Amino acid sequence: MANADHGGGRPAEGFGATAVGGARTRLRVARAGLWLIAAVLAARQVAVVLATPRGERLTDLETWVGPNGVLHVNGSLYDSTRFTGTPFGGLVLKPLTRSAEQALGWGWTFGTLLLVVALGVIAARALPQPVGRRTALLAAPVAVSLLMLSLPVRSTLSLGQTSIIPVLLVLLGCFTAHGQRTSGLLIGLAAALQPTLLLFAPLLWCTGRRRAALATGVTFAAGTGLAWAAMPHDSHRYWVHHMAGAGLGGRADDLANQSLHGALLRLGLNGPLEIALFLTLGAAVAVLALRRAVRYFDDGQLLLAVAITGCAAIVVSPTAWQHQLLWVLLAVVGRAGTRAGDRYVWPVAVVLVMTLPAGMLLPDMDALHPLRDNVVLLAALAAATAVPFLPRGSPFYRSPESASYAPAAPARFRHVPLPPFLRRALTRPNLLLELLLLRVTYAAYTQVRLAAGGGSNSAGRTEAEEHGRQIYDLERVLHLDIERWANHTVVGIDRLRDFLDQYYTSFHFVVPLAVLAVLYWRRPGDYRWARSALGFATLLALVGFWLYPLAPPRLMPGLGYIDTVHGIQDFSQPDYGTLTALTNQYAAMPSLHFGWSLWCGVVIAVLASRWWMKALGVLHPLLTLASIVATANHWVLDAAGGAVVVAVGFGLTYVLQGARARTVAAVAEVGSGTAELRDRTPR
Repeated sequence: MANADHGGGRPAEGFGATAVGGARTRLRVARAGLWLIAAVLAARQVAVVLATPRGERLTDLETWVGPNGVLHVNGSLYDSTRFTGTPFGGLVLKPLTRSAEQALGWGWTFGTLLLVVALGVIAARALPQPVGRRTALLAAPVAVSLLMLSLPVRSTLSLGQTSIIPVLLVLLGCFTAHGQRTSGLLIGLAAALQPTLLLFAPLLWCTGRRRAALATGVTFAAGTGLAWAAMPHDSHRYWVHHMAGAGLGGRADDLANQSLHGALLRLGLNGPLEIALFLTLGAAVAVLALRRAVRYFDDGQLLLAVAITGCAAIVVSPTAWQHQLLWVLLAVVGRAGTRAGDRYVWPVAVVLVMTLPAGMLLPDMDALHPLRDNVVLLAALAAATAVPFLPRGSPFYRSPESASYAPAAPARFRHVPLPPFLRRALTRPNLLLELLLLRVTYAAYTQVRLAAGGGSNSAGRTEAEEHGRQIYDLERVLHLDIERWANHTVVGIDRLRDFLDQYYTSFHFVVPLAVLAVLYWRRPGDYRWARSALGFATLLALVGFWLYPLAPPRLMPGLGYIDTVHGIQDFSQPDYGTLTALTNQYAAMPSLHFGWSLWCGVVIAVLASRWWMKALGVLHPLLTLASIVATANHWVLDAAGGAVVVAVGFGLTYVLQGARARTVAAVAEVGSGTAELRDRTPR
């Protein structure tokens, strides 16, 4: 028996070693791939900067460069208000001369990239311990890639700013410096370049690193004093006239200023009332943020404590321009939410806020302008004061509550591992995350749809009209050319025309959103299935818009169609028709008007519990088909294309994820019940 056990253990050990070795190999390959992605992103950023014409790139860097060095320019550094740095920053930049401008541009760009890489590596190594092997291997390239994509880094590279340096100095002082004095020296230098970073001094003091706090204050005072002695006029203008940089770089109420001061000015407050409110709210934010930072520092989450303090510095600064907002991205390390589905809300929101313009996050509605205009400020404020980050002692810190999944579907590929988000979850996803992703997806869809026509309707007009003639000729051959008959018939019947016009303009978005809302609330498992099918169909439609721009009947000159929805078209103009500046009028093939309505019809017909609901589901795509043809907004073949992409969307959902989760769960439940009954049956 002993020999048998011993002999049988070797294959198991060998199998385990093979599995571990395979996992390590996959991790190494994944890490290499991520570093390659980071390198491609870095190369792209360099290409964008260097491809920009001279005079339009590194514009902030050029303001620092004078004929004989930055300290010898005529007048003050702040005459043009373009130089936003501190006098100490100007003192550091003294060696720069215009004779070295070209070489300086290359050196500055590549030097900034190296700083970004160093920042990402240090942040990855500063993650709270313990971390898994996978996280340890992949964190650095992921961090560098996110930094390369972030708006602050892109702005820094294009403008030639120094905003990476203060962040890097703080991280070096907190995580790599040996001794408290060296740590304080580095953080003090950062504060001399960005004064609101003096908030790190009380953080150091309250966490027991008092020598570092004192060294921070002394270094800041020494650097500022040295600059005042060398440049008294500039120092007076910066600290007194401009109130520590307020108003430099642009109007303080400009949308680019994402500080609390800028937000209050945009809300219409000004004068002593605004200053008093700014100082009061700023002090409250600083105190609350420092208390939170100390708590997370004591919990062992030092990087999160640093990020919270940096976010507070953004809020209380008189001006916080885009290139100075990198602290918000560091707050992505915080973990919030006890459920697995909630865990992704904060990091996804931070990444989207820091990589996408505000217009893609919130629609252009008057009621949402206060949120849209201050989206980065709100993210910094939330990180500093509101988001309930989990302590490491929480049972949910490492193991959040997992979602319940349906059993593996038989249609899935057995030998191809699929990521967890493709599994059939039965629980309801996080609503905030769904709404955020829905908005971003639609904004991206709109941009791609417009770009598919060359960025404007005039750019793709000739090709789209040629494709329109091809579709028209093909429909004549197939005897499907009913558009003109339907169009002119409807024009002669006022009530029918008004009904179809209203149906065309009103139900395209309302019905799909209503279906998704009902499924989310009442049948979350089916919601995921339906949402995936709709996403696949829309993605395929974008490919169609890109490859085959097509003019709808209403935009085909000489064919006699009447646009009942938008009015008479002026074909003599390069751009014509309603909404030409907002959307691509030549994104007609396939028709998502019909495609989305068909998706609604299929979902309602499959899931509705009553016959009249199923009938309404079937009726909706039929009425949509009538409206898009009779109003001359689509060809019949456009609707056929919409049906194809919807069918492929449902097919891809089935192939990748299997049958609906509810169906799979029901089958598994019936199977387990049958097996239990079989076990209980006496033989």
